[in-house]
Order: sequence, then C-alpha cells, then structure tokens
Amino acid sequence: MPEIRKNLVDDFTSSTSESWRALRIMGEMVQAIDTLNGLSGNLISIFGSARIVPDSKEYRDTERLARLLVEAGFGIITGGGPGSMEAGNKGATEAGGQSVGLHIYLPREQGCNPYVKVRCNFRYFFLRKFMFVKYAMAYVVMPGGMGTIDELSEAFVLSQTGRSRSFPIILYDSSYWQGLLDWMKGTMCARGFINEEEIDRILTVCDTPEEVVKFLCQVVVL
Repeated sequence: MPEIRKNLVDDFTSSTSESWRALRIMGEMVQAIDTLNGLSGNLISIFGSARIVPDSKEYRDTERLARLLVEAGFGIITGGGPGSMEAGNKGATEAGGQSVGLHIYLPREQGCNPYVKVRCNFRYFFLRKFMFVKYAMAYVVMPGGMGTIDELSEAFVLSQTGRSRSFPIILYDSSYWQGLLDWMKGTMCARGFINEEEIDRILTVCDTPEEVVKFLCQVVVL
C-alpha cells in the first residue's frame, strides 16, 4: 500500500491517535493558509462531477467558463481532481490565470489533475471545504453528484445563517438543477422548512458560460 494511502487509513482507524490527529488537523490548516494567502483575492470556485469526460458538453462548458473568468480578471479554484475540476483548471491555466487545486486524498485515489498550478493537499473534507469558503468570492456549481450536493448545501447553509460573508452561488444548467429547485420550493417551502425568498436570494441559475461571467462581473467587485 502506498505510504500516503496507508497513513490515511491509519489516521481514520487508529484508536490511539486522537490527540495526534488534532495536531495533524492544525498542521494541515496552517500549511494550506500559508500556501493560499499569497494568492490574489479574486478566486471563483468551480464544483462539479469528477466523472465527466473531456468530450462531454459539461467538460467543454466548464473549460470555456474558466477561460472567460480568467479573461475577466478572476482566478479559478477547484478540488484539483478529474472531470469538472480538471476542466476548470485547464481553462484557467491555458488562459494564463491562477489555477488552484485543493486536492483530497481518498481511499480510492483520484489523483490531482495536471493543470493545477497551486496545489494544497488535504486528508480532511471539512478543512478543504473551509478553504473554499475562505478564499473564493463566488461558487459556480456545475452538474454533479453527492459530493457536489454536499459542497452546495454547506455553502447555502453558511449564507442562509449568516455564518460566513455573503457570496454568490450559481447553479449551472437549469435543466439539471430545476428538479431540485422545484422540490425545495414545492416541498420544503410548502412545509415551512425554508422561505422561498432565501432560495431566490442565495441561488442564481445560469445556462451559458457567458451568462455566468456577466453576472459575476455585475455582483463581484475585483
């Protein structure tokens, strides 16, 4: 077993390393902050599926979006893996912009894509998600699976509760996200678990890279 993966498994299964785990968490946070503090404050997070392939529409749209965002003065920060993350980093790198990857070690290693120019490595999901919130000015959420939903949900709750600064969250591709929005408004709102105003205030839906860039240029001050 590769050493990194063995250490990862040991970290989550050992019953005698709780105090040392706290120190590893602290060290991981310090290292990430030291790496990312030198970047300019205009990063846009792009989330999405790790499973999309380069010849798919989702990949092409993400790559073009990243390129256009760089041309508009933004940098790109992704999870550093394949699929949508690779497309985002590729578009940013080839456009000459900041291309950041927050790579997570997984039991089934997914690897870091080759277009990441600034890389941070994480063992802990919660630290990785904290860094996205800390360093991104906005989230663009491409079509994706449960990991994407997890990142979207946490960002939504932070904004909803005021536990972080307010930042735009853009859902890309209305045909993909409309079912979720209909359920939130038709079921969650109907039962009084959320206000429709909160949904409309926090989430914006866009269908083209150009629409995303236009919106961000209107609401984000560089």
